[in-house]
Amino acid sequence: MKIGCIIHNEDKVGAVAIYKNTLKYFEAKAVKIVDVSEISKADFVVVIGGDGTLLRASKKIIHSNAVVMAINAGALGFLTEIKASEAFETFDMYLKGEYKIEERSFLKVVYQGKSYDALNEVMISKGGVMEKILKVSVDSENGYINDYKADGLIVSTPTGSTAYSLSAGGPIVMPTLKAMILTPIAPHNLTNRPIVLDGNEKIYIELKDNREGYLVIDGEGSGKLSVGDKVEISYSDFKLKLILPKGRNYYNILREKLKWGDNLC
Repeated sequence: MKIGCIIHNEDKVGAVAIYKNTLKYFEAKAVKIVDVSEISKADFVVVIGGDGTLLRASKKIIHSNAVVMAINAGALGFLTEIKASEAFETFDMYLKGEYKIEERSFLKVVYQGKSYDALNEVMISKGGVMEKILKVSVDSENGYINDYKADGLIVSTPTGSTAYSLSAGGPIVMPTLKAMILTPIAPHNLTNRPIVLDGNEKIYIELKDNREGYLVIDGEGSGKLSVGDKVEISYSDFKLKLILPKGRNYYNILREKLKWGDNLC
């Protein structure tokens, strides 16, 4: 018997409605649904909400071996690719074993002896609009990379390349590639452009100058940075296993969600 877990955004009316119908569906199929506290027992997890809901849920899912069906009940829904109208068809496909999985990688972030996981991005940011720009130095196992003077620096996964990094001028990177994208935020020097690094590298970011910065992981504050503090970033061994909706094509997603290639004039 399959065991599942359902995580939904309790603040969204649409997500709550889908959750109730999803619960009834699996009960009718004699599928056991466990609480989030028992997620390690689950074969699958249904996440209902927007991309933020999936980002938060991923921290609970990461240490399980469950596959994930992400149902969009938010606005953009770039990560939560399955439309509400496709949800029960996707559930049927899963129970029949007729589905495809796309694995999404995490970054492992080590700071002050603690380890964090990032599905989208890691950001080193200045404290506020009125604060002076930061200076950060980036090194890798293969040598010194660069110094950045900017409002901040984003290190994103290919999954996160269509999130904050894209807004800051970074490239779109296919989510199945193993890469890290370094994107400065409003750099002082216009020659400091985004760069795509080999995902097999481990990088080290150090805050320079006597200014305070902040470590932000997937939109959540994770600590303050002072001069000399270092953040270590590498690829994690963990992956998020997303079940794809029927007929899904990544380029279609780009065109539909981001209006990629549209003539806006």
